[in-house]
Amino acid sequence: MVKAKSTKTTKSTAKETAKEKKKVQIKPAKKAEVLEKAEAEKPITEIEEEKQETIESKITPLYEGGEEAVSIKGKSEEKPEKVIIEKYYEAVGRRKEAVARVRLYTRKSTDVQVLEDKALITVEGKPYYEYFRDLRLQRIVEAPLRKLKSLNRFKATVKVYGGGVRGQADAIKLGLSRALVLFDPNFSKKLRRAGYLTRDARVKERRKYGLKKARKAPQWAKR
Repeated sequence: MVKAKSTKTTKSTAKETAKEKKKVQIKPAKKAEVLEKAEAEKPITEIEEEKQETIESKITPLYEGGEEAVSIKGKSEEKPEKVIIEKYYEAVGRRKEAVARVRLYTRKSTDVQVLEDKALITVEGKPYYEYFRDLRLQRIVEAPLRKLKSLNRFKATVKVYGGGVRGQADAIKLGLSRALVLFDPNFSKKLRRAGYLTRDARVKERRKYGLKKARKAPQWAKR
């Protein structure tokens, strides 16, 4: 009889523990809600402390010569190099479809040495005597400097686009002579007399309908 009582008691205890487990167990869907509520109920001071801890973990102290210096990760402490900005005079020259933007600088002793007969002019990142292979075109480009007898006094950088090689050379000549006048207005007399400051407005004439070219007509037949 005693054994039967013990079995009943064990069954009752098992049922009670199962009920307690059911009470304690929370559905996974409700877990997120419970956590959100707990975070919302937290005091503001605790949240601020947690944020400060995360920020402090990202900052690493460095010790140099016994003094504490703080450096933030991702930021370099190297000072940027000083960029020397040279003064220049800018002008634009045009001829036919070509447009050239010229920047004129005064030449320094530190600049690259070029041949005595050549000027220090770079066109699209190349020396002008490499960009223009024809000697006649090279003479056109450097003509304003030769006229003023100051081939080795200045240096120039040129950006040019559009048109052909001859048009580009003429555009650079006009832009360079305009930049020289900006540098010194007294240069304008010599350059004006030589015709380097006049914009050559001649362009190819458009073709007309009924004709082969601008003026050329097909052969006329009487009958």
